[in-house]
Amino acid sequence: MSSSKHSSELRRLALSVLQPGFVGTEAPDWILRDIGDGLASVVLFSRNIVSTEQVARLTARLRAENPDLIVAIDEEAGDVTRIESATGSSRPGNFALGTVDDAALTEAVAADLGRQLRTAGVSLDYAPSADVNSNPDNPIIGVRSFGSDPEVVSRHTTAWIRGLQSSGVAACAKHFPGHGDVAVDSHHDLPAYPAGRDEIAAQALPPFRAAVAAGVRAVMSGHLLVPAYDPDLPATLSRPILHGLLRGELGFDGLIVSDAIEMGAVTRRYGIDGATVKAVAAGVDAVCVGGESAGEDTVALLVKALTAAVTGGELPQERLAEAADRVREFAHWSAGLRTAGAAQEAAGDGIGHVAARRAVRLTGAARAALPLTAAPHVVELAPVTNMAIGKETPWGVAEPLRERLPGTTSVRVRGQELEEGTVALDSCALEPAVGRPLVIVARDAARHAWMNRAVTGLTAARPDAIVVEMGLPGTTTAAAAQIFTHGASAASGVAAAEVLTDATPG
Repeated sequence: MSSSKHSSELRRLALSVLQPGFVGTEAPDWILRDIGDGLASVVLFSRNIVSTEQVARLTARLRAENPDLIVAIDEEAGDVTRIESATGSSRPGNFALGTVDDAALTEAVAADLGRQLRTAGVSLDYAPSADVNSNPDNPIIGVRSFGSDPEVVSRHTTAWIRGLQSSGVAACAKHFPGHGDVAVDSHHDLPAYPAGRDEIAAQALPPFRAAVAAGVRAVMSGHLLVPAYDPDLPATLSRPILHGLLRGELGFDGLIVSDAIEMGAVTRRYGIDGATVKAVAAGVDAVCVGGESAGEDTVALLVKALTAAVTGGELPQERLAEAADRVREFAHWSAGLRTAGAAQEAAGDGIGHVAARRAVRLTGAARAALPLTAAPHVVELAPVTNMAIGKETPWGVAEPLRERLPGTTSVRVRGQELEEGTVALDSCALEPAVGRPLVIVARDAARHAWMNRAVTGLTAARPDAIVVEMGLPGTTTAAAAQIFTHGASAASGVAAAEVLTDATPG
């Protein structure tokens, strides 16, 4: 083979193992050119989405270059939504579904989401999170998990995969080998999961075993250090974890996808190009990139790094070719799945709302205080969310309450404002609520000291206040009037507003 032909083949192989993002609601010329040159996948984010119809036009244009193109999206429903980032998800997230613990309901919600994604032309969804949220201080998983019990998480991981794939969209179980027992956000730094192998087998691996048994054909690696298997390299870059544990012990023979390769957990030490090479060498077949680094230059950099690693002997060409083969196999399978899913009829509207309403829980004091008959003042305590959650995605209870009780007023308060003294709870929360009901909306109050202090102070001043917790429930007092939605999706906000105004809350 001539050197130019060999170079061209290497570039094609390198392009085929990347899953890049791009900016804009129409396909950029460079993406179309790269698809023609061998790029086999793209990933969509909220910046690419205006409506389902617009995404369908976009994906059709992309597939005009390659009918089997893998179009991925990071759509979990609940707090992490891309397809509904502008409005908030019309479906609750995993924690709400795990709280209801009705596998048939979970399957129906996932099938409903799958129909919307397939209509938009999506063929791979980076979901569900199969992480067991065993650490309540986890800053990155939380309500994205079905819960803290491996059996519950396994049951609903299975149901979610079956539902999504029944509608023609491939699922992707993440973040292997389990991101639930960490206390560091891997977007910024490298978390560690220091458990021994027996504990990992009992706590973190069951949902991934269940996912494999349910027919999942893609698994996403997590950027976390698991010293029991590899004391030096995070899972995404670890052959013992990807090849030994996932392929060997769990028997997974599908597509291994990396978590976003530009995340700090892997780039701080290796750079985005070095991390990409190490990931493919370790066993990753498809490198997700472009949540943040979404330019043509990033793809060119990674292609150059992969081809140079082959010619320099750092990455065996056989491993790169094997990864490309797995991508090709997955693309062919997912295209067939998409065709089969087209035969599925749409379910009745509103399954997301039904699920969100079923996930709401109330304390006895809340039941006694409801329904609200006068327009309340709503205080929403807003944390800084992790990067998986779109900053543009609306959440809360004030807006849906205002629709039901005209005259409802609201304020949104951030911890930094309280700490800097630019906002005082007396003036923005208590004074406007004089003579009116007070509703306090929290989001993971147990994880944020400032929020917990605010809730404690407000309920001391107004013992009749109703607290709506939209994150993980913390410790509760029997006297407090509390409502738990188990997630902050738009559907969960509407469900909370209905319960607040319903004479017969569920």
